[in-house]
Amino acid sequence: MKNALLLGGSGQIGQSLLPRLLNDGWAVMAVSRRAAQMPQTPGVAWLAGSLQQMPRLPHPAALIVSCGPLDAFAAWYAQGDQAASRVIAFGSTSLKVKRDSSDAAERQTVARLAQAESRLTQACASQGAGLTLLRPTLVYGAGMDQSLTRIAALAGRYRHFALPRTACGLRQPVHVEDLADAVIACLHHPASIGRSYDLPGGETLDYTEMVRRVLATLTPVPRLHRLPGSLFSILLWLARASGKVSGFNNAMLARMQQDLVFDSQPARMDFGYAPRTFQPIAKGLVEADDRVLG
Repeated sequence: MKNALLLGGSGQIGQSLLPRLLNDGWAVMAVSRRAAQMPQTPGVAWLAGSLQQMPRLPHPAALIVSCGPLDAFAAWYAQGDQAASRVIAFGSTSLKVKRDSSDAAERQTVARLAQAESRLTQACASQGAGLTLLRPTLVYGAGMDQSLTRIAALAGRYRHFALPRTACGLRQPVHVEDLADAVIACLHHPASIGRSYDLPGGETLDYTEMVRRVLATLTPVPRLHRLPGSLFSILLWLARASGKVSGFNNAMLARMQQDLVFDSQPARMDFGYAPRTFQPIAKGLVEADDRVLG
């Protein structure tokens, strides 16, 4: 049986990818800080660790899939001579979206992503491994994302949700299962080797409509308020000051007005990428910490 190393196996993409790797004939070594909590499954060896503290692998891996932070993976992979002949790693379309952000921290994130892609590409070339880089857009479906799940949590808590009237930028949310399918498809299509792909969802819709669909999954359905920009800014300041909202910066507010649209055609042509339209369900927007692992 072929051996695969899955990094981020208990994360939002990894959880969907794991059974697909098994069905594709792989024996999986899955690394996670939560290894002891994960269910025992035939064909899966859970290893406790992280990219900063990698455990000893019981077998060489012919395939490595990284579903975690790309910069940490690139740094680890570049350290040694891995036996894997195939590497698939997830990055982010933030590399393009936040390049000119007004927020210094976001620009630093972009710089790390760019450096990680370059470092990983060079390391795979020197070690003779076939690399595919996958850059998802707005990921949802496992209750672990910091965007749509967070919106659902806030709206569910307060039964109301506010947006500025200018929140009309286009979005392409992508489901975790479509990303997991993309990995398996890449393994069966050699044209994907040595390539990088943007992976948007199957539907392009504006920010407000995206939020409406998220709220529609909740019971009772929270009320959506579309406010003048000045009033929204005041409410946002009050929410930050009271601790009800954190981590929402002015750059994020500005991006609500921007179209963040990516081309899926290269992925469709090279490995048959066919993402679903955006039809969220409540289960996929429940925060993972509120669910039982299993």
